[in-house]
Amino acid sequence: MLLVRRVVQRTNPNRSFSASHTQLSHRKGLVLGVFEKEGEEAGLHLTEAATGFDQTVSGKLSELLTISGPALKKGSSRIFYGVHTDFPCVAVVGLGKSNAGVCGAENWDIGKENIRAAVSAGCRSLQDLEVNHVEVDGCGDAQSAAEGAALGLFHYDQLKSKKKNKVTTQLHGSADSVGWEKGVLYAEGQNLARLLMEGPANHITPTVFASIIEENLAGHAGRVTIKKRSQDWIEEQQMGAFLSVSKGSEEPPVFLEIHYNGAPESTEAPLLLVGKGITFDTGGISLKPSASMDEMRADMGGAATVCSSIVTAAALKLPVNIIGLAPLCENMPSGKATKPGDVVTAKNGKTIQVDNTDAEGRLVLADALCYGHTFNPRAIVNVATLTGAMDVALGSAATGVFTNSDWLWEQLQKASVVTGDRVWRMPLFQHYTRQVTDCQLADVNNVGKYSRSGGACTAAAFLREFVTAPHWAHLDIAGVMSNKDEVPYLRKGMSGRPTRTLVEFAAGLAHHG
Repeated sequence: MLLVRRVVQRTNPNRSFSASHTQLSHRKGLVLGVFEKEGEEAGLHLTEAATGFDQTVSGKLSELLTISGPALKKGSSRIFYGVHTDFPCVAVVGLGKSNAGVCGAENWDIGKENIRAAVSAGCRSLQDLEVNHVEVDGCGDAQSAAEGAALGLFHYDQLKSKKKNKVTTQLHGSADSVGWEKGVLYAEGQNLARLLMEGPANHITPTVFASIIEENLAGHAGRVTIKKRSQDWIEEQQMGAFLSVSKGSEEPPVFLEIHYNGAPESTEAPLLLVGKGITFDTGGISLKPSASMDEMRADMGGAATVCSSIVTAAALKLPVNIIGLAPLCENMPSGKATKPGDVVTAKNGKTIQVDNTDAEGRLVLADALCYGHTFNPRAIVNVATLTGAMDVALGSAATGVFTNSDWLWEQLQKASVVTGDRVWRMPLFQHYTRQVTDCQLADVNNVGKYSRSGGACTAAAFLREFVTAPHWAHLDIAGVMSNKDEVPYLRKGMSGRPTRTLVEFAAGLAHHG
């Protein structure tokens, strides 16, 4: 069974450098940061940890930096050898300006993003040299440094004979071990989502997906309850929309239900997270083109990020109650599959004309949202790789958010500024609602009547027909599903976004209400 393994070793973070230990490989490395010089500033602007290290080697590091070339640009790294006996390889990374902070135009904290990118670059450069253990400069923000290290080193090679060199990391020269550990957990959560999304569909079936999440939550049994609902239960709940998608596949559907009880008061209203869990999407009878169809193994990215964020919340022991719902199934063409023009009935009794079987995510979400209302949640957030139109609209820059609540939008946006995994608000106009409710055969159509126009918006309008809660948000993550080179601290492949933003959002609710 695939599980994410911890990549942090706890040692005393206050030491300036470490002596060799028999339990660690002799191939050790160190990542240190340097800021850009400000104006007429003399000399190098090293971080506190880098300054301390430079003093232990009698200024040798600063001397090498001065004579080895121009000043390091942000996100770049330079490796030095033989500077210290404990560290055969030392990577110095450029952190940009020391006073960088939140940028309103970019909607993120530039300083945090610079640290993530720089530390990632340094760790990868040492990994390429087959260094097995790396100590990392906290760079003034140990959480961001830990995220950069763990996210940057992740590489999916579970099914390859030749594995990439595995690297363990720990904090160097800083007392902020709490921030470092928090960053490790945030990154591990996103890496779990990446692991699930990257796995081939014949390995990550609905049943296997649910088992992986169950195993990752096994250590939190006192606070977590997991229910893996079978097809019989789904039928009892009269989830006709969900069943209309799953019935084309030989793989049985699973309705995964997770309860995390972290709040001091067990009766506190929960945050409800709902994730689309299509473990492979062919499009059904409305078959997708074969080019890049393999990427549809990640069409359960909503379920992966939702479930991984709950795993992280449990690891952090967040004082909040969370319920996670993931309707898991495949969307396949067969003699039993739903046909274009069929009409199905959702859990709330509304009838749906299915004109396009490739608009299946909104169908499984509709029933999950109806069921989720029975828990009287304080807020509902559903996450889905829902529409190609969202990728066209925003690309990989941000997750699109459709919400009926200004308060909920503010909480999500605030969380995304901290994590650097941005969100952007999209419209929920009645203009789009009319395009899905003006339906020939049923109460609502699963596609807008003007075909592709405003596709992401009409999909959101469809979901709104199954929501009565005052605080609901739909996150369309189709554009951020994968990474080519846009996010420098993520390798090419499935991104696991926006797991860290969901965790930060939940943490905000826990601590500030």
